Amino acid sequence: MKHHAFIAAGFGGQGVMLFGKILSLAAMYENMYTTWLPSYGPEMRGGTANCTVVLSEEYIASPVVDQPTEVIAFNIPSMYKFEKLLPENGILLLNSSVIDRDPERKDIQVYKIPANEIADELGNVKVQNMVMLGAYLKATNAVSFDSVKKALEKSLKGKKAALLDINLKAIEAGMNALVK
Repeated sequence: MKHHAFIAAGFGGQGVMLFGKILSLAAMYENMYTTWLPSYGPEMRGGTANCTVVLSEEYIASPVVDQPTEVIAFNIPSMYKFEKLLPENGILLLNSSVIDRDPERKDIQVYKIPANEIADELGNVKVQNMVMLGAYLKATNAVSFDSVKKALEKSLKGKKAALLDINLKAIEAGMNALVK
């Protein structure tokens, strides 16, 4: 049975909320239950932001997660804050472009993805969140790439539709960057 409960966290402006929204929407396309719970620090940009997402084939009783199956950390404070919540063998994905140190835990699976460098090579550092999303997909198989593509198409409307191609390339690059 598929069940993923993850926390994605970083600075405001790093695309953490969109990361969670896209995966939550993709889960809906796969007829899974899902919740998306955003949490912002007192400042909008530059402050902390995180979202908790649950994707499950079973009914979800609460969107609150005490022990996430995965943590996606976009900055150092987020890694330190949330790594301790992971169970033994839980998955920690780190944006190694921003996080230049190792987590304290030795009993978890850690994947380091140089998301900013990869996004920069694609021509837009802002898509580093989609690089991380691709790495998450590869690490967990939580949802399919096709469902994520549908979710992006739904989310990037109007003027933002031009960004679809680079976002999809960023996801594919993130999938390729994660060596299991």
